[in-house]
Amino acid sequence: MSATDGAPPSAHVDAITDAGEYRARGSKPLRLPDGREIGAISEVPRLYVTRAFARLAQAPVLPYATRLEMLAKAADLFENAVLEGQSIDDYLDLVSLCAGVPRVVAQASIAAIGRTLRALPDTLAKEIPQGAVTGLDDPRVREGAAYWARQGRTLAVHASGNTPGVHGLWPSALALGYSVAVRPSSREPFTPQRLVRAFREAGLASHVALLPTDHEVADVLIEQADRALVYGGQSVVDKYAANPAVLTQGPGRSKTVVTDDVDWRAHLDTVAASVANLGGAACTCTTAVLVEGDRARAEEFAAALAERLTEPEAGRHRTELPLATARQLAEYVERVGQGTTAHGRTAIVETVAPDTAVLHPVVRVAADAKAPVLGVELPFPCVWIAPFSRADGIAPLADSLVVAAITEDMEFAQRLLDEPSVANVYIGAHTTTWMRAGVPHDGYLSEHLMRTKGVIR
Repeated sequence: MSATDGAPPSAHVDAITDAGEYRARGSKPLRLPDGREIGAISEVPRLYVTRAFARLAQAPVLPYATRLEMLAKAADLFENAVLEGQSIDDYLDLVSLCAGVPRVVAQASIAAIGRTLRALPDTLAKEIPQGAVTGLDDPRVREGAAYWARQGRTLAVHASGNTPGVHGLWPSALALGYSVAVRPSSREPFTPQRLVRAFREAGLASHVALLPTDHEVADVLIEQADRALVYGGQSVVDKYAANPAVLTQGPGRSKTVVTDDVDWRAHLDTVAASVANLGGAACTCTTAVLVEGDRARAEEFAAALAERLTEPEAGRHRTELPLATARQLAEYVERVGQGTTAHGRTAIVETVAPDTAVLHPVVRVAADAKAPVLGVELPFPCVWIAPFSRADGIAPLADSLVVAAITEDMEFAQRLLDEPSVANVYIGAHTTTWMRAGVPHDGYLSEHLMRTKGVIR
């Protein structure tokens, strides 16, 4: 499992159900960014998936307190234990060397997932509708009350491989009494594998499964589950838009806006962190900055931001990619960025090992806040900047997972909060990547999984 004497680690990611780990006949190679094969990920067939879901649906619903205790135990196991022969250092080797995720990002993600699991009692207490009960033993049921109920028994998760942190969301479904099956990304399957192993060790073996499949069988998970959580690009969002059982996690298109009542120079570190944190690959990373003022002010801001992003701290978070992929992304930037002004390095591809590269940050200025390029989101630090005026309204900031509003104008901030297509608004000196347990990411997952029913006895 571990890398020794400079050799790459070896890895196999197999299906995991209540019956244990299963290596399918069909598989897909797992490769390092330079193309070297270091193992395989199983691809289980349709029948295996349907049988796994049949068993998940029959898993007993454990008492709420028991579930929370098991998830807290799983947090400790995930962070520290040797699971199926894999130590935490083995896991970090796989994520950093194979998936190209910077080790510092993987370590931060481990800690964040652990904190999220331990905070579930407080988090779910905030999510329960005020006045709703969670059991028939609540005295309010005698007078009639709202009961917080599951909308199904099983949840399917189509996970992404952007960063390990995406796996901090779906475990709350286990706390709510769901059984969960995860289809891992072949790029970074190691985090869900380790999480599922931790949940099994903590006592949830009948309630969780890892089901790697090919793309054809992937839809079987959606068909079999009562509810689904699906990560992907705009095409994935469009595919499931008409299916109310599917909650999509698509492009974030997160933005920062700096109004002219603040000194942008005092906030360069915040904006740079918003762009570069988590390798620039997370849906919460800033992809566009609107700077109130004219084009000259936007250019001045861009020049300063580009310089800040060249500092060593920003470089700690760069994701390693196959050289061919890095070149394709650089070519794409040139195509979509026609008509923009570039700041910082023009040659953004840097080879760091044979057939392996990192991409240096891209900072470009568009003519105005209506430029379509402001919605282009890429899996590395790439930010589009444009001049902006509050008098033109908030339309350029719509359709954003996060808007960080660096402003003193609370009326403007309130307009952002009232905009339905903006999921989160962070006011002041906060990065778009800021998160805390109990604060919703794209709403609470429980909004998709739960409902209220009337009850009286």
